[in-house]
Amino acid sequence: MPTEIRETETVELAYTPTRADILTGVLARERLRHLHLVRWAFVALFTVGAVLTLAAPRSSAASVVLVAFCAAFVWSLPRLQAHHALRTVSWQGEYRTSVSATGVTAETAHVALLQRWSLFRGYRETRDHLVLFSRDPNVLLVEILPLRGLASPEEADRLRALVGGRLPRL
Repeated sequence: MPTEIRETETVELAYTPTRADILTGVLARERLRHLHLVRWAFVALFTVGAVLTLAAPRSSAASVVLVAFCAAFVWSLPRLQAHHALRTVSWQGEYRTSVSATGVTAETAHVALLQRWSLFRGYRETRDHLVLFSRDPNVLLVEILPLRGLASPEEADRLRALVGGRLPRL
């Protein structure tokens, strides 16, 4: 059942970013750009390399460990990115985000940022988040709206209607 969008309607979120929030954004961006296929191809390649090195009659333990480490490292790249991004934003504390007809306004104790709808190309919804993607070719900006930051579960439908009325679902 679609919800009517009023021009003055605003949905408020209050949350402290977590590693899971940022990881959701990183993985959603990776899927949008199809980079998850490249990452998994490299994980498979290094895993096969580790098995073949282990099975080789004259292989050294260092070679096996190095190739296995490469597979684990490539697999962990999104988690490392999320960890780094969390360290970058966590010191700012709680975010108070408003989603309105104008765009998305995020405020902390240190900064206020208005992102107009024209900045975004579209959005994806995950189980616990709405992820908005920037319009630039490399999708350098990802805005993550955790649904746990809403005042009530009913607000999620208003948020979906507001974002869906402005951006296409990708």
